[in-house]
Amino acid sequence: MIKKLRIKLIIVSMFSLFVVLFIIMGTIFTLNYRQIITDADSVLFVLAENDGVFPDLSSPKDRFFPDGSPRKGHPMSPELPYESRYFSVVLNEDGNAISVNTGKVAAVDTSDAIDYSKRVWRSGRSQGFISDYRYSVYSMGSETRVIFLDCGRSLDTFHNFVFTGIVVSVVGLLSVLLLMIFLSGKIVKPFSENYEKQKRFITDAGHELKTPLTIIDADAEVLEMDFGENEWLSDIQNQTRRLADLTNSLVLLSRMEEANLQLQMVDFPLSDVAQETVEAFQALAKAQNKTLTSSVQPMISVHGEEKGLRQLLTILLDNAMKYSEVGGKISLALEKQRNLIRLRVYNTTDCISREHLEHLFERFYRTDQSRNSQTGGYGLGLSIAAAIVSAHKGKIAATTEDEKSLLITVTFPA
Repeated sequence: MIKKLRIKLIIVSMFSLFVVLFIIMGTIFTLNYRQIITDADSVLFVLAENDGVFPDLSSPKDRFFPDGSPRKGHPMSPELPYESRYFSVVLNEDGNAISVNTGKVAAVDTSDAIDYSKRVWRSGRSQGFISDYRYSVYSMGSETRVIFLDCGRSLDTFHNFVFTGIVVSVVGLLSVLLLMIFLSGKIVKPFSENYEKQKRFITDAGHELKTPLTIIDADAEVLEMDFGENEWLSDIQNQTRRLADLTNSLVLLSRMEEANLQLQMVDFPLSDVAQETVEAFQALAKAQNKTLTSSVQPMISVHGEEKGLRQLLTILLDNAMKYSEVGGKISLALEKQRNLIRLRVYNTTDCISREHLEHLFERFYRTDQSRNSQTGGYGLGLSIAAAIVSAHKGKIAATTEDEKSLLITVTFPA
């Protein structure tokens, strides 16, 4: 239990950190990329205003529109024409190139420029990227000018930034993971110590209670021999046996949940054990007017503790018998599927809410208090079953299809 709590703590912490890093880095990457696009579009806007070339930015008057307002979206640095690599193509209304200007770029010749412009024409988009070139399409009456700006260096810087950010984030996550693995042990240590003390108390108290319970039961029997049967002595004996059963169940549950539990594992025929357990419950099922059926695949063997797995089968069938309605149906199925052994115990019932399913394997949990007092249960049976399954490296789960039946499924490695 403590180990699972520690694992959950690590998983939740790492997932939370991952989400936070993903949001932060994703926002930074997005804003950085948008800035590249904004800067490129500002340059393309300046080129479009001047027929595909830069104005003389060394003159202050060229940094403003005729109405005196500053040119939109760009600082209009005098160095901008020398830093920018661009080319443009003018297309007629049929999409054929009638003019090409590649004087400000060395990596693209006329044929490449025409090919790029035709790809843009066919795409029907007014802005976008082709390779490392940001383009914008501007209409000039019956003609169309497509201007391309080389953003290779900016994109390379962005890609390097993204790669570095991802690497740093991964290294950071791994570092935090190592710290969490180390520190989580210290975080859960108080809970682990309290849990161990609780289990030790239950085990010690259980053993201490056995002696007085045995004496009380023996004294009641002596009194019964001296004074004969009466309701008070019968009640003392019944309650003593109930308390003894509860004590034994708590001690067994504590023992099964021990981290260093050593089970006496042997190979034995689980199919035979399952069939014997079903046959043992047949008489009880008939007495309670219930139908008990089984489907047990023969020759299934398992490596485990025979006593514990016998008790598991008994607990599951006993639970199904107790909580099925009069005239209800109960079934047990055992089969081997590839590398898994699957055990299913099904029973109909008056009503079981899906909200109760996740709590069924908790100690002392009862879905119906009044019903449980009638059946004499303590709410420990399925907890013990879950502990037995966990000790055998298996899994147990409860499901319901219509809230009128319960299916408990147990899987073991074959």
